[in-house]
Amino acid sequence: MNSSTHQELVSFIWSVADLLRGDYRQSEYGKVILPFVVLRRLDCVLEPTKKQVLEAHEKFKDKSVHHEFVLRAAGHSFYNTSPLTFERIAADPSQAANNLTHFINAFSHNAHEVLEKYEFEGQVRKLDNSGLLYQVVGRFADLDLSPDRVSNVQMGYVFEELLRKFSEMSNETAGEHFTPREVIKLMANLLLAPDEDALRVPGIIRQILDPACGTGGMLTEMHDHIKALNPDAKAVVFGQELNPESWAISRSDLMIKGQDPERIKFGNSFSHDRHKSRTFDYMLANPPFGVEWKKVKDDVEAEHELGFSGRFGAGLPRINDGSLLFLQHMVSKMKPVTVGTDGERSGGSRIAIVFNGSPLFTGAAGSGESEIRRWILENDWLEAIVALPDQLFYNTGISTYFWILTNRKDRAHRGRVKLIDAREHWVKMRKSLGDKRKQISDEQITELTQLYADAHGVAEDPGHPLHGKVKVFRNEDFGYRRITVERPLKLRFEVTEEILDGLAAALDKGKTTAKYEQRAELIDAVRALEGGEPCFKRTEFADRVQQALAEGGVDKPPTAVTKAVWSAVSVRDPEGEVQLKKGQPEPDADLRDFENIPLDADIDAYMEREVLPHVPDAWVDHTKTKIGYEIPFTRHFYVYTPPRPLEEIDAELKELEAEIQRLLGEVTK
Repeated sequence: MNSSTHQELVSFIWSVADLLRGDYRQSEYGKVILPFVVLRRLDCVLEPTKKQVLEAHEKFKDKSVHHEFVLRAAGHSFYNTSPLTFERIAADPSQAANNLTHFINAFSHNAHEVLEKYEFEGQVRKLDNSGLLYQVVGRFADLDLSPDRVSNVQMGYVFEELLRKFSEMSNETAGEHFTPREVIKLMANLLLAPDEDALRVPGIIRQILDPACGTGGMLTEMHDHIKALNPDAKAVVFGQELNPESWAISRSDLMIKGQDPERIKFGNSFSHDRHKSRTFDYMLANPPFGVEWKKVKDDVEAEHELGFSGRFGAGLPRINDGSLLFLQHMVSKMKPVTVGTDGERSGGSRIAIVFNGSPLFTGAAGSGESEIRRWILENDWLEAIVALPDQLFYNTGISTYFWILTNRKDRAHRGRVKLIDAREHWVKMRKSLGDKRKQISDEQITELTQLYADAHGVAEDPGHPLHGKVKVFRNEDFGYRRITVERPLKLRFEVTEEILDGLAAALDKGKTTAKYEQRAELIDAVRALEGGEPCFKRTEFADRVQQALAEGGVDKPPTAVTKAVWSAVSVRDPEGEVQLKKGQPEPDADLRDFENIPLDADIDAYMEREVLPHVPDAWVDHTKTKIGYEIPFTRHFYVYTPPRPLEEIDAELKELEAEIQRLLGEVTK
């Protein structure tokens, strides 16, 4: 099938939309046309063996081996036991709904399940009530989608073209189902580029997983990319998807291409791992940005408690963003690495995932996000991060990033991470699609793929035109120690009217102090100290308080009341007495500060240089030191732009003032 035939086929199928106009919104066309394309393709594929299927069905319909024998008769991974075809259904308009429903129900479970997720029976009723069903069936009955005319690969291209059209027409949800093709192509290039020689080995088999596969576009691109490198290679795709319609589309795509649809599983990857115990050569995903995992909180936390025996042992991110859960899930499915006698690694896996900026830096030291980053970097799995242009996706204009991971870095790249700034590699689209206003051209994809391969050399070559777009760091460069800087608590002691009011309020609030019977007498006794000189010695002021209580006839107060008194009369004062606890200065929580220092920096030297010259009495509480990791991508590529000279700004303002005066003069004439 040449390109003109391809376009004719797409246009013919697309012409069905003319029948739907008025009864359906544009964004709903796909809910009718896509399942009809699947049905017609399956009908055409099964036609040559229909007689054998019907005979096997009749012979074994009451036997336990029915499924196996009918499947064998069909010669495919699915079958249909109805004698009806599209032509016969179209020939009887009055019974179109009943016959089509019977035809659908006669499919094997794996095919029928796909149509259920499309909610296709509801569409059949709606079309029938609108008087459109027999027309749509008739239009598709005239369409020859037999494998002799349209191969599995060609049928896949047709289906993807239709899918893109429907995604573009439904901009409000396109991002949930569809990743721009040029983004997937770049992602596949970067993921596969280091392995191209290995992928050309005759008969090679590679398994690919997308745990948030949507409509399967990434899996398709990876499959096609590997087959383009080596037609003899076998690329086996696996996926999982939570959205029923997206799952149905992805599974339909495999059925249409003659691949095993059972490898596309339905369900939430966090709570129900449908590919448990499997490992894969390549994994890639574009999970929803900022997806909340509250609904599966119990399952995720239970698996986290298993430590690294489960998938989420490194840590749990905040509940409103499960991006790093997807990454942990994928890392858990990396193949083990074999180290040869020469130290080189073989086996293993490569991972690519699309994130927004949040996973780069969200979460302080010790948080779930930081611990996940730490786990990845300390295991030397992060190969690169690539910053993409904004306004690249259909449902968001925010900046996005590729994270590329592998557990088999070559010797030259071990212990290193490359950052590539591709934010300016884009061309403006002629027509915006939702929030998508930019795209990456084929030439730019080629340039970025080459830049990725040459990143280390480019980073070391100041004369390279793209030198400023690449930086290479050691893994530990992203680590830091979060130290707690303490300063001593310094107090003076006094009694004022405000302090007495505060003491009364504190006594009222406490469960124990509110029941204190000598409350009034105690406050009156302490009031006797009002107006006295502030005291800078705790022991001296304690004597004053004890004497005042004795003179006021107050018995020794309970511990809770005594604490309330001292809390009220203690006032922070830089010139006050340093308070000691077990012979050591007591830290002042209000003066506590935190500093992030590089992982390989000397803490004592840092304090001597940066802190002690300003606050000589500060110290570090080493028991509270935490290690954190973040990747401040934009900071590393920031280029300072000096402000314009004041003279230039003044001159521009004067020109604007003169222009305003001229315009006002014309108005008043």
